[in-house]
Amino acid sequence: MCLVLFAADTHSAYPLVVAANRDERFDRPAAPAAWWSDAPRVLAGRDLQGRGTWMGVTRDGRWAAVTNVREPSVPQRPDAPSRGDLVAGFLRGGEDARTYTARVATRAAEWNGFNLLAGDARGVWWLSNRAPGPVRVEPGVHGLSNALLDTPWPKVERGREDLARILAGPADEMEEALFRTLALRDPAPDAHLPDTGVGVEWERALSSLFIALPHYGTRASTVLLVGRDGRVRFTERTVRGPEARYEFSTD
Repeated sequence: MCLVLFAADTHSAYPLVVAANRDERFDRPAAPAAWWSDAPRVLAGRDLQGRGTWMGVTRDGRWAAVTNVREPSVPQRPDAPSRGDLVAGFLRGGEDARTYTARVATRAAEWNGFNLLAGDARGVWWLSNRAPGPVRVEPGVHGLSNALLDTPWPKVERGREDLARILAGPADEMEEALFRTLALRDPAPDAHLPDTGVGVEWERALSSLFIALPHYGTRASTVLLVGRDGRVRFTERTVRGPEARYEFSTD
């Protein structure tokens, strides 16, 4: 994922609301969201190159998502494990989010720069190998892109503002409203762009919530709603495929 907006324990009906965009090269093979045949309790898309995933949820309501860290001055190690393994490892296993992120932290240097979000009924934890952690995320509205959690990049700030507004609106309109936010393609004004070292043209192109470039961009948008009644709704919309919608009760 390259944008994860989420609200933790702020809504009367939904203790967890997640809206996320996965940005990736269009030539990297991937499978849409589905229950995994080799891990039947895992619902997620799948990176067919690294065999991990960018975001997913389990039958018992545990969830995780990952983003990379934009740091063009830092050489990327081609032999590093896939960052998608971080999400898959949590979803496949039985550890709670706190235990899992603490264990990953002991070997976090093995990966190229990453942000990992992992959540369960006890809360949400954030781990990055570019900051001390893991850190328990406070209840509230949060945003994560390709910097540290809640770094005020324009797309993160716009997304958080929209998410807060949507949470205050009708619950039955929430999903569609979140997808509209994830589909926003207007770039941020140049004066508000971050300086991550990729140049102003790339900063501008990457500043919209939905990215649409010739060979790279937003390939999947996902909304995850976990209700206080144990009902889970996971909806994924891909650029080149049909919508996938799953609803189930946690066990």
